[in-house]
Amino acid sequence: MIRPAPITLEGNGVKLEPLSHLHEEQLASAAADGRLWELWFTSVPAPAQTGVYIEKALEGQRSGDMLPWAVRELKGGQVIGSTRYHDIIAAADRVEIGYTWYAKRWQRSHVNSACKLLLFAHAFEALGCKVVGLRTDNFNLASQRAIEALGAKKDGVIRHHWPRRDGTVRDTVMYSVLATEWPDVKRHLQFRLKRNEAN
Repeated sequence: MIRPAPITLEGNGVKLEPLSHLHEEQLASAAADGRLWELWFTSVPAPAQTGVYIEKALEGQRSGDMLPWAVRELKGGQVIGSTRYHDIIAAADRVEIGYTWYAKRWQRSHVNSACKLLLFAHAFEALGCKVVGLRTDNFNLASQRAIEALGAKKDGVIRHHWPRRDGTVRDTVMYSVLATEWPDVKRHLQFRLKRNEAN
């Protein structure tokens, strides 16, 4: 049975630090780059709500359902977003990766591939997960493209599944990577990062 616990993960120019209230100011600043909280289909907090966002993530950590991180870009040293394991099902050796967002200037950069490589590697190689899931709003087309570009397989759509912040209810698009698929996904992510370095 998997036992996820707070840990710092680092590689390819990013560091994932266990989320804490010490990250509040820089996270609010990252969200302001692109006014990301205005995207109604994401979980990005408005600046004034960043403290509450962090506290809810830490509540999830205390209950064993979540493991949240702040994403730091090492070259500039700034916190540029957040990600986490969520819907942790220890008895099934399953975690999901989600609540992922980055400041606008870091979107479509190496950062997402670098973070996913760290998170997948930790899940499969350190924790012993049998599957890692990912999910997104049916209207978050950019997120769906990004997940598919990682090499995850689409499991399907759960209709009328999850409440959004504005009170509407979304359809959720579900994806996953199995432990048996991880070697190929790992090679793919490493190749993407290498190509990014060369450009």
